[in-house]
Amino acid sequence: MRRQTATSGINPAGSSRALRLDPLSLPVSFNAHDMRADGGIRQIELHRERVVLRRAVRGMRMAVNVRVSDFLGVALRGIGDSQMLVLLHRDPSLTIPLCVSEDHDEIADAWLSWSELFALPQLQDESRETAPRRRRRNAIRSRRPKFLLRRRIGALLHPAKFFRGEREIIARD
Repeated sequence: MRRQTATSGINPAGSSRALRLDPLSLPVSFNAHDMRADGGIRQIELHRERVVLRRAVRGMRMAVNVRVSDFLGVALRGIGDSQMLVLLHRDPSLTIPLCVSEDHDEIADAWLSWSELFALPQLQDESRETAPRRRRRNAIRSRRPKFLLRRRIGALLHPAKFFRGEREIIARD
């Protein structure tokens, strides 16, 4: 069996429609579909302890390094007639595809071997929960700063006088 790297064979691993990565041939590098990235492709490097995602968004190139222990588990998704095995992360943009196949026995074997390799649980049906949205405004912005909390507010020496409901005529000399 050949190593599945970006330079081996005619096509890099994951380039065909039926994605099949071998858990015994890590590290592996392949391209995956990413709607938000420039060109619609991101490059994924999969190691035993970490995953590196490389992509460009609006000309800004980035590399995201994620530990394998930060993933929730190896999940099985149903896509029409075929099934997809993914390395599931809480953030959907960090979820990594591992295997796509129509053969149920092949998916079951791959599911077991990937979960044992990464020591992650097998998740039957991935829930559609996404990461909670961040607040756009600071929740404590309207509060007083801490150093002002220690100070007492004193009374004004000469409080301003307010005259409401009166008409004032100002005459100049």
